[in-house]
Amino acid sequence: MAHKTRYFVPVSLSVLLHASLLGTMFVAFDWARPTPITPMAIHATLVAETTKIPPPPVVEKKPEPEPEPVIEEPEPEPEPEPDNSEELRRAAEEEKRVQDALIEEERLEKMRIKEEADRKQKEREEAQRKKDEEARKEREREEAERKRQENIKRQREENERIRRELDAEVHQAEIDAEVDRLAAVDSGELQVYKTMIEQKIFRNWDQPASARADLLCTVRVRQAPGGDVTGLTFLSCNGDDAVKRSIEAAIYKSSPFPEPSNPNLFDRNILLNLSKQQ
Repeated sequence: MAHKTRYFVPVSLSVLLHASLLGTMFVAFDWARPTPITPMAIHATLVAETTKIPPPPVVEKKPEPEPEPVIEEPEPEPEPEPDNSEELRRAAEEEKRVQDALIEEERLEKMRIKEEADRKQKEREEAQRKKDEEARKEREREEAERKRQENIKRQREENERIRRELDAEVHQAEIDAEVDRLAAVDSGELQVYKTMIEQKIFRNWDQPASARADLLCTVRVRQAPGGDVTGLTFLSCNGDDAVKRSIEAAIYKSSPFPEPSNPNLFDRNILLNLSKQQ
């Protein structure tokens, strides 16, 4: 394109010059042509002498200037194109790096969104699992409590039944024992039992000098099964404190008391009448 522009100006000037020359020649040629004379009607006397009309001056045609020779300038050698392969390579690498970064950023964003969705899903599943587990435990607690209440009720009913049966048995046993005891009392066995106890106490009694000849003390003695003495109370006694202390010592020394021949004659609170002479 630069090469064509270089030759455009000289060629244009040459064309204009030739056009100017042709225009000048045309005007000169047209001016040099003889102008036709129109005859006029003149009333005159003919004269023999002939008047010669001089010819029009001849205009010499100027020689056309020869066109200046167009000197063709030698075409400059094309400049070597700069080696921009390294720059293109760096630009391509930079563009690839940017594209890779965008792709990686998009991948990471998708991964982040997926991880966030997975995390929320796991949280929902964990919350539902805990809720279901709590509901299951609550049902188990309610079921266990229901069974416990049923067991308590059943045990109470069973205990009440057993208590009624035992009460009935005990009551019957007490009735039977009382019947037997009364029978034994009537038979004189109770008096024999009490006499055995009084004689043992008398043997262990160290009578003080203040004991009266008509001494008589009624004592309620508390005993456990087997005859062990657990306590005593003087209901009446005509002796002094020394006598009472000596009787108390003799009772505890006589523990355990002899057992009755009939178990129904055993009395936890047995009344004993102690005198100086048994």
